[in-house]
Amino acid sequence: SCQDVVLSNAPPGPQFPFTGVDDRESWPSVFYNRTCQCSGNFMGFNCGNCKFGFWGPNCTERRLLVRRNIFDLSVPEKNKFLAYLNLAKHTTSPDYVIPTGSYGQMNNGSTPMFKDINIYDLFVWMHYYVSRDTLLGGSEIW
Repeated sequence: SCQDVVLSNAPPGPQFPFTGVDDRESWPSVFYNRTCQCSGNFMGFNCGNCKFGFWGPNCTERRLLVRRNIFDLSVPEKNKFLAYLNLAKHTTSPDYVIPTGSYGQMNNGSTPMFKDINIYDLFVWMHYYVSRDTLLGGSEIW
């Protein structure tokens, strides 16, 4: 089911002294105005994928996934892992793009600035975006 993004209209607290500087402040409304919630064991932007740990045509079959220590992998397993990393670095994401400018630089969305990205760099970008310093103005970061 999909619906409009609804944000709180409560005033920001004192921890945000420079309101409007960081695109993440009103996430996801800076870039998206609708969101979808998947039912059952489905996930993804269009609810077309199985949640982690499930597979099958109806996403009802459990699959145990174990994250292994890379130092415990055999040589063929390490080679397979590295081959998949290399594949991710050379495969453009069929579903996602990234913004190349802030919402303000996009003239409040009227001048879209997005770029295709490979799958590996998409994960790198997502980690950077959510964990980067928050700008508070001048040289201050939070």
